[in-house]
Amino acid sequence: MEERAPNPVIKPPTESKGILRWLKENLFNTWYNALFTLLAIVFLYVAFKGILTWAFTEANWGVIPANLQIFLVGAYPREEIWRVWIVIYTLGLLLGLSSGIWGGLALRLALVIGAVGGGVGIILAFFPTAFFNRFGLLGGVALLAVSLFLGRGRQRLRPWVLGGWLLSFPWTMIWLHGFAGLPTVLTSNWGGLLLTLILAAVGIVVSFPLGVLLALGRRSNLPAIKWVSTAYIETVRGVPLVTILFMAQIMVPIFLPDFRIDKILRAMLGITLFSAAYMAENVRGGLQAIPKGQHEAAHALGLNYPLTMLLIILPQALRSVIPAIVGQFISLFKDTSLVTVIGLLDLLGIAKTVIANPDWLGLQAEVYLFAAVIYFVFSYFMSYISQKIEDALGVG
Repeated sequence: MEERAPNPVIKPPTESKGILRWLKENLFNTWYNALFTLLAIVFLYVAFKGILTWAFTEANWGVIPANLQIFLVGAYPREEIWRVWIVIYTLGLLLGLSSGIWGGLALRLALVIGAVGGGVGIILAFFPTAFFNRFGLLGGVALLAVSLFLGRGRQRLRPWVLGGWLLSFPWTMIWLHGFAGLPTVLTSNWGGLLLTLILAAVGIVVSFPLGVLLALGRRSNLPAIKWVSTAYIETVRGVPLVTILFMAQIMVPIFLPDFRIDKILRAMLGITLFSAAYMAENVRGGLQAIPKGQHEAAHALGLNYPLTMLLIILPQALRSVIPAIVGQFISLFKDTSLVTVIGLLDLLGIAKTVIANPDWLGLQAEVYLFAAVIYFVFSYFMSYISQKIEDALGVG
């Protein structure tokens, strides 16, 4: 009998490509790509030479560490900042457990947050602030790593972790505001990045399901529901967010004189209602892209309308409009800066108060650039998560 040669085993490469090889394959693989690369380098040098020279030789960056606490938490009492760290550690614990249990996107998210948080924590460790503030972020990263390890393979913790995420918002508000045994911190003292993140998180989490319901209502066969949903969407989309915020601050107390609604809650309400209208149109675009045969197939299987939407139509519709939805989330995050017009001091409002201080006059460029970098980091992070979700779902 004739012997067969064994099939060759193809081993995957064990070493990553070197930086020089990557540059050659991606930027200098042809003469015209090399030319475009050199032209791009020259353009970037000319465009950013002045900015980099100013940033490294002329800018006075002392304004940032001197006011770092104000940028982060506004006028929140210094002796009560440990409550903010309790909230951060709680979210880090939940994220670590989630990444260990579910892996995938949650794990990537935890690794990115851990890397960024570790880098920022190392930088903060050199600032002349209180010990807990200097090393608190590094402690949060360590807790994230430990909880990730503890959550690996523990599928029985899923209901508890999901319950923890559902209770995370009231838990956050209780700790930040205070409860029995703790002094109350008025929401008028909340500000800076803390307030920006709270407004954005509430707007994103609440406006998404509300927008889905409005989109379904606009496509409903019941005239009353369809007309009400359409009227709401078109009315809200026809006015700027500033108008909605002013109405939330001025008109709500007039219509509800017997209820004292907090100023920040009114801002949350305005941002959420405004964002829900735009979210509804994004979702409606996805619903219209689903072929009619999907509905007919679901009905042929005996599924009623709620099950058809929940199991068949909505998953496909939302999958197709992920970029538009995340774009709306990013826009909402940046639009929170408009709350300065109603007297709330978010990150941008704090920046304005800092440059109004006589000690820091003339440092508008440094302060606003710092605020812009923070907005960019969070916006890019949301865009990165969107790309990973698209990759996991095979979109595009």
